Amino acid sequence: MKRALLAVDAFIDSSMYEGGRLSLAILKAIAAFSDRLHVSGVRKALIDLTCEGLNLSIVGLLAVLALAQPAYRLTSDEDWLKRQDLAVTFLDRYGVEVGRRGIKHDDAIPFDELPDHFIKAVLATEDRRFFDHFGIDVIGTMRALTVNAHAGGVVQGGSSITQQLAKNLFLSNERSISRKINEAYLALWLEHHLTKKQILGLYLDRAYMGGGAFGVQAAAQYYFGKSARDINLPEAAMLAGLFKAPTKYSPNVNLPAARARANDVLSNLVDAGFMTEGQVYAARRNPATPVSQSTDTSPDWYLDFAFEEVKTLADSGKLGVDRVLTVRTGLDTGLQAKTDAVLEDMLRVNAPAYNAHQAAAVVADTDGLVRAMFGGRDYGESQYNRATDAARQPGSSFKIFDYMTALLTGKYHKDTTVQAGGICIGDYCVHNFGGESGGAMPLYQALAQSYNTAAIWISVKIGEAYWPAGKPYHQAKIAELGRSKIIETARKMGLTTPLIDTVSLPVGADEVKMIDMVGANAMLANGGKRATPYAAIEIRNSQGKVIYTHEANGTPPVQVLPADKVAEMNNIMTHVLTEGTGRGAQIPGLVISGKTGTTNGPTNAWFNAFTGNLVGSVWYGNDDNSSMTGSMQGGALPAQTWREIMTYAHQGLETKPPFGVPPLANAQIAAAPSAKGGAGIVEAPRQLGLSSKSAHIIIEIGDYARSAEKHGGIEPAARYASDAEGGVAVVRAGATSP
Repeated sequence: MKRALLAVDAFIDSSMYEGGRLSLAILKAIAAFSDRLHVSGVRKALIDLTCEGLNLSIVGLLAVLALAQPAYRLTSDEDWLKRQDLAVTFLDRYGVEVGRRGIKHDDAIPFDELPDHFIKAVLATEDRRFFDHFGIDVIGTMRALTVNAHAGGVVQGGSSITQQLAKNLFLSNERSISRKINEAYLALWLEHHLTKKQILGLYLDRAYMGGGAFGVQAAAQYYFGKSARDINLPEAAMLAGLFKAPTKYSPNVNLPAARARANDVLSNLVDAGFMTEGQVYAARRNPATPVSQSTDTSPDWYLDFAFEEVKTLADSGKLGVDRVLTVRTGLDTGLQAKTDAVLEDMLRVNAPAYNAHQAAAVVADTDGLVRAMFGGRDYGESQYNRATDAARQPGSSFKIFDYMTALLTGKYHKDTTVQAGGICIGDYCVHNFGGESGGAMPLYQALAQSYNTAAIWISVKIGEAYWPAGKPYHQAKIAELGRSKIIETARKMGLTTPLIDTVSLPVGADEVKMIDMVGANAMLANGGKRATPYAAIEIRNSQGKVIYTHEANGTPPVQVLPADKVAEMNNIMTHVLTEGTGRGAQIPGLVISGKTGTTNGPTNAWFNAFTGNLVGSVWYGNDDNSSMTGSMQGGALPAQTWREIMTYAHQGLETKPPFGVPPLANAQIAAAPSAKGGAGIVEAPRQLGLSSKSAHIIIEIGDYARSAEKHGGIEPAARYASDAEGGVAVVRAGATSP
């Protein structure tokens, strides 16, 4: 045993010795080889720089790959191009066509059939190096950056046609760095998968060209009453000038500006070498003249919202394989026109005094069906929908979630005493508007007067209601628990944006979307049922077959909040208008529940409110988030705007109070006072609207009539009778209307 152990020890010792000797020999060999590669001086500096460059390149490539992932996900579907080729005709709530979106499958023009002078005009104006660059025009981008830097603002764009197509196909109109990054990656992807002609053809088919027209064929028909195949050089120049600013240069809006822009396009043709001055001379002397159009405006914000909903339904497989669809929406054209007129008037006359340059508004039924939408002051300049896409701080309008959560604890009611005095949680000390301290007061008064301190106190009290008995008191932890319950309530009521848990969350520090706030307020208005905003009531395929109805296939209106707590909340919110910050929105004869909201700066001013009939949201602010004047509050211009729109909206309706709120006796709707003075507005009365059920009945009558005419005419006897919410609709032989 001793000899065996001695042998093992000797083996280990010799092995380690030999291993060390071999390792030393290898190291000496490496050192000798390295000595042969030794450099110094300038060569060493160059090699060091090269090594660092390689390291940085590897890191950069990894970063590029990470940034590209969102863009790659957008193109993961092999059927991506077919998904974009929806052709949708939209009808209003009464079945009247109001617009189209997508590709016109029935009259699309092949790229090779478009006039050569039109193609040259587009390229000369939009992207002269289109056939030379790889999707991103580096030279054009650098030139645009230089010009914009000298001008001190954005006067020239640097996006290539491929980048613009990428935005139209895959992205929203959101103004953000992430969107520009995705746009660049998608442009490279498109260049790899499509030919230059295909890219240009798709761009010309999808670009917005004013007047609700998408694509060159629709624009040629709209402005000149002819096919794009037949447009002459002056008309081609005028159409090519629309891509930059469709509303500003629309010949139906400003013909002198459109002709001046067309003249610039003709100059671009000469500068690019596509034509000579002699070839464009006649077009300069004889500019294009558009055909006359009706004064009706297209409800583009609403149609974009509805089209996104249809695309979502199509992507989910709910609409089958047909790409040609007809969608009946909840659009109320009279109310839409009134909403547009009120907002445009306010932005032109009243808002400049507050340094407010943008606005948004949504009006919906209490089940979430959107009736009207205003996404910004100029659709042609920017198709970014501030009503559906913009995330903004809601200010005190967020407090509905604080107070609803407090009611859900069962420990708080309308007259429960709450604190509105000063409070600090850690380093955060909240202040009220004007710096005053409220002291103790009833809960309804704290909401009506919009005390910030009360909202923070309530978040603490909510946490106390759920704090385990016997656990040591810790105010910050308790407040955090309370805020988690508020976030839970906000999610139940429909908020979809990220809600970051900070101590200022109860006073509206986190960003929300207007469309989500409309859904949350609609839930209160209808008694606590889910009310996700939607536009599509019914969808038919190209054969006229109904393939989707919201009633049968949409989100079911499940009860989310207890009805008794919703009724209590609605009663509390009426005090905002009767004695609080929302008094400017009062409408004689209507019971209204609502909440104002104003953020620091102020940068945002909101008013959200509802009756038992309709829900409305109004926002004012600026796209660059710059401050308005200090006198701008949610109870000022937003409340006045809401009042004017809703006064019109409720004309002819059997008005109802919000859920659980007692009605007014002998309620009558008075005319809205003018925003320019105290006198009432003299305006045409609102055309009486039909309920969705009544409208559906009339559409069924139309379907029957068309079918009967196809198969031999309508029989003389009465063919249709149905209870239409208290009335009877009957079609008889010879009747001119139901």
